[in-house]
Amino acid sequence: MNIVVVNNYDSMSEEVAKMVSAQIKCKPNSVLGLATGSSPLGVYRLLEEYHRSGVDFSQVVTFNLDEYVGLAADHPQSYRYYMEENLFSKVNVKRENSHIPNGTAKDVHEECRRYDELIRHAGGIDLQLLGIGTNAHIGFNEPGTPFGSTTQVVSLAESTIRDNARFFASPDEVPTQAISMGIKSIMHAKNIVLMANGGSKAEAIYAAVHGPVTPEVPASVLQLHPSVTIVVDQAAASKL
Repeated sequence: MNIVVVNNYDSMSEEVAKMVSAQIKCKPNSVLGLATGSSPLGVYRLLEEYHRSGVDFSQVVTFNLDEYVGLAADHPQSYRYYMEENLFSKVNVKRENSHIPNGTAKDVHEECRRYDELIRHAGGIDLQLLGIGTNAHIGFNEPGTPFGSTTQVVSLAESTIRDNARFFASPDEVPTQAISMGIKSIMHAKNIVLMANGGSKAEAIYAAVHGPVTPEVPASVLQLHPSVTIVVDQAAASKL
C-alpha cells in the first residue's frame, strides 16, 4: 500500500488525474473504474483539460461503482447524470463504452449479475478510483458487507444517507438502496487508487490503513490488495 500525502484538495486531484492520464497513455484501451461524489470532481475537471491537450479517451472503457435504485439515468441526482455532466460530455469516451448500473432495471438482481459479467467480458478493471465514506465504506459497501460480495443491491446506512443528503432538496429524497460493485468485484481491479480529503475522513483513513482487516471497516480490505495507492490531503492524513 502506497500512501501519498499532499497539501490540499487541488493537489490530491492533480496527483490522481496524473495517474489516470498515465494509465490511458500506457494502455489506450484501458478499463477504468470510476467513482462519484465530491472527491473526484477535481480529477474529472483536470481530465477534461488533459483531453484538450491530447489525452485520447476514444478506446477507454469505463465502469462506475454504483447507482441509486429507483433513479432514472436523466434524474439530476443519478450517477449517470453526474458522469455525463462532469466527465463523459467533456471527453471523447464513447457512450457504448461507459457503463453504469441501471437503477431502474425491472430485475435489479439480474442487473447486478449482468454488470459483473460486463466487467469480466471487458477483461477486468485496470485502474479503479475510490472515495471513502466517513464510516469507511467503499462503493456503497457499508460496514458488515462480506468481503466476498459481488455487485449487489445494498441498503444505505443512515450515516451515508445523511452524508449524501446535501445533494438532494431534503434527506427524505435520498434513495435508501443502491446497486454497488461488491468488495470482491472491487478487489479484482488490477490497480486501485483511493482519494480522500478533509478532517471528516481522518478516522476512516486511519482505520483503513492501520486498523484490523474486518468487514466492519470495508476499506480495510485494501490492505490485502497488491497494488493500492491512497492519496490524501493533510487533514485526511492527520491521524496516520
